[in-house]
This record gives sequence, C-alpha cells and structure tokens, in this order.
Amino acid sequence: MILFFAGFAGILSFLLVDLSAFLALIPAQPGIEIPVVTPALKILSLIQPTVLLAIAVLIGNLLAPKVGLSAPFAEALATRQPAGPALKPQLVPGVWGGVIGSASILLTGAAFRLALTDEMIQRTDKLGNLIPIPTRLLYGGITEELLMRWGLMTLFVWVAWRVFQRRAVKPTKGSFVAAILVSSLIFGMGHLPIALILLPSKVAFEMQTHLTFALSSSSHTSSAGTAASLGGAEVGSLTAGVDAAGPAVDAGSGLPVWLAATPELPPVSSSPPRSW
Repeated sequence: MILFFAGFAGILSFLLVDLSAFLALIPAQPGIEIPVVTPALKILSLIQPTVLLAIAVLIGNLLAPKVGLSAPFAEALATRQPAGPALKPQLVPGVWGGVIGSASILLTGAAFRLALTDEMIQRTDKLGNLIPIPTRLLYGGITEELLMRWGLMTLFVWVAWRVFQRRAVKPTKGSFVAAILVSSLIFGMGHLPIALILLPSKVAFEMQTHLTFALSSSSHTSSAGTAASLGGAEVGSLTAGVDAAGPAVDAGSGLPVWLAATPELPPVSSSPPRSW
C-alpha cells in the first residue's frame, strides 16, 4: 500500500494543473469542440491512471521478489525498520544516474530544438510552464516510475526469464537490459499522441518532434531503469530527482519528463530478495 499511495499522490497532483489553459494550447480543429473543464471532469480524469497504477503495483509486488528485485526503502517503512541504512548505499549512484540522464535530455533537446518552428517552441514552452513543480516531482518522479519500472519493466524481466531462460535460477543481465530498453521505448512512444496534438504542423516537423521525444524519453527512463535494477529502487528515485532539477520539458516535445526513477525499483544482487 505504501507504493500505491506514493504513486497516488502523483495522480492527485494533476488536480493542480490548469486544464483549461492546457486545452487552450491545442490548435482548434474544424468540427471539434473543446470541452469545458469542471471539477467533476478533473476528478473523473483521475480514474484511469489510478486503475493503471493499482495494476502496476500489484504486478511489481508479485513478480519483483521472483526476479531478484526489491524496494528497500519502502520495505523498511512497511516493516518499521530504520529507513536510512536502506537509502544510504543508493545516494551516490542515484545522483550520478540523474546527472547523466539530465545531460542526455538537455543535449537531445538542444539538437532537435533547432529543427522546430518558433510556434512549436513557444507552445511547448507554455506547456512546460503549466506543469507545477509538485506534479513534475510526484507524477514524473514516482507515479510514472511505478507504472513503467516497478510494474512494466518487472513484468518484462519476468517474461523474458520464463520464456527464454527457463533453466536459469534467476534472470540474467540480458533480461534486465532488454526490459529496460523496451519499457523506455514504450514510455517515449506513449507520449507521442499528445505531441502530435500539440504540434500539428508539417509532417517533417512532426516526425522530428516524435523522434526527439522518443530519444530523450528513452534516455530519461533508461538511466533510471538501469540505476534501479543495479542499485535498488531508491537509486532510481534519486536518479529521477536529479533529473527533476533539470529541464522542465522534454527535448522540445512539450511533455514533462521529470525524475527518472522509481522509489520502488530494486537492486539485482546475489542475495535472496526480501519479501513483502
């Protein structure tokens, strides 16, 4: 429940987003009426991510121990043990992972931003300003990481292990590398629809925008996933936290990409994983 409520805080933070201002950024389309944002509509919009979060947390809780993953910090809180010793070994790897992830996002964004029109840049900058700091930190740093790593990446590791490495006692490094890359690409592609809506210009620019987001999002999530799988869930979270101190919008795509790790993505070690 600790993981779920941590992620749910990120979902609730979307209530702080000015959806009316966000919808105003979407170019008008003939025959399409922009809905009026009401409090009821904002609350209803939280249902889908809440269901997905619950599924991801359940998958992670069931499969993470089987593949050698854990969430030391969350486990310490759940068992009322000192949390400091669980977090301390992950501080340095987490900071370095965040620095590398932030640098890759900034470099990718700078390279592709030159190919975007002034209109696109202005629109994406405005969108970045609409996302409040709590949402960037809580949703990007915790909720998305629970969805994409604690849930999805863990599932991919387990599937790769059971399908391709049945004789192995535990998944090999190859399973983790593949799971990190695939979940990172899915994360990037999942943002493409909104990029297409916000940037409906020439096809060439759209393709450049999509590639920009896919590359930057992949580097963002890959740095966190690698940190999380090698050093512990909280390493990933810290990696994300450092990323959060960097760019507010991902590589000119107009989508927030703060925090590249989940506070619940565990280390791969030879020792048996701790149970929940």
